Amino acid sequence: MNTNQVGSDRRADRVAQTRDRRGLRSLPKKSFVYREILPEFSLWKKMWSNKSPCSFELELTSRCQNNCRHCYVNVHEADQKAISSELRLSEILDISDQAVSLGILWCLLSGGEPLLRPDFPEIYFQMIKRGLLVSVFTNAGLITDELVGLFKRFPPRRVEVSVYGESEKVYERVTRKPGSYAAFRRGLEKLINAGFKPVLKAMVMRSNAIELKQIKTFGREISGKLFRFDPILTLRSDNNLTRNREILAERLSAEEIVDIEENAPTVWNQIRKSCHPLGNFAFPEKNNFPLFLCGAGLKSFNIRASGIFNLCTSLNHPDFSYDLKNGSLSEAVKKFVPSVRETSVERKPLYAGCYNCSQANFCTICPGNMYLETGDLEGWSDYFCKIGKTRESRLVHLISNNTISIR
Repeated sequence: MNTNQVGSDRRADRVAQTRDRRGLRSLPKKSFVYREILPEFSLWKKMWSNKSPCSFELELTSRCQNNCRHCYVNVHEADQKAISSELRLSEILDISDQAVSLGILWCLLSGGEPLLRPDFPEIYFQMIKRGLLVSVFTNAGLITDELVGLFKRFPPRRVEVSVYGESEKVYERVTRKPGSYAAFRRGLEKLINAGFKPVLKAMVMRSNAIELKQIKTFGREISGKLFRFDPILTLRSDNNLTRNREILAERLSAEEIVDIEENAPTVWNQIRKSCHPLGNFAFPEKNNFPLFLCGAGLKSFNIRASGIFNLCTSLNHPDFSYDLKNGSLSEAVKKFVPSVRETSVERKPLYAGCYNCSQANFCTICPGNMYLETGDLEGWSDYFCKIGKTRESRLVHLISNNTISIR
């Protein structure tokens, strides 16, 4: 054995020992390839520090086999208009290729119910084949043995399952679909029996709030600390007045919402850490105050089933939407997003009101949500305002009584 070979082997040994100390799973020595545990993968930090998006959500369809009272997007599973407007398989794969060429790593497949599409297995496989880390949002009602087999061969990054009630009565009060509870439990069982640990999540509303405790227990038994819930309902992206009235009827009051948040330590601690109740959200005077203070479009974006590109799920204003069927993903990311984010507040009342409000940290100052609520990006929502004020008053009360401390 020559000297160079000995030196090479020693270097390989030192690298292997270093990996073992870090708790990494290594392939055989002398290999140029080795594996790292995903949470420790150094690319994570690099991707999130980059100035371009690293993930996107693709709504494969707005159709769903259920008819949930609170849903902001769903239409009937046989809706022909929706079917005809959906991106074709070839278009989806073209978008996937463009995403990969832009360095995007994560993709979330959602709906509606994405599994309604007969070509879902092919879409999923082809996206995995292209190197994307794919997550799936589903109600689990259409999970089959064949689909579980596909997931076992090509594991998703995550499968998230919506749960609307712990009992059949409450679950189907929300979905308005007889048999949907049994289908949900059947699909969930298939995933669990196959060794998957799906993440359960719940929207909390008037129709299922009575079972929130049971839903939380059920969810944590399956997905542990990853279980989450959301008591804030947004209005329809299609501005369907009938469906919006149903959503409004399902909304809890601000007091009820904050009660739920306060009784969830993880949620309440996050609110406490990110919101300073004794400060002010005021900004210095300037002529061009930005409309978008959030990170919409910077690290991720949303693509509707019809191929419409939005900076986020909530932002559906036609002036801020880009049709990928008549353009490219590169142009949407590199030119369209920056142009949207340069939009300034046009009316002084919004700047002087919401953006200078002491409760601004506690509510959702979101142009997308304001457009859904009022039809105006610079509108004002009583719903979100009351939630913000209630959060602040509750937190200030706890601080003044030395129940909790400011971070």
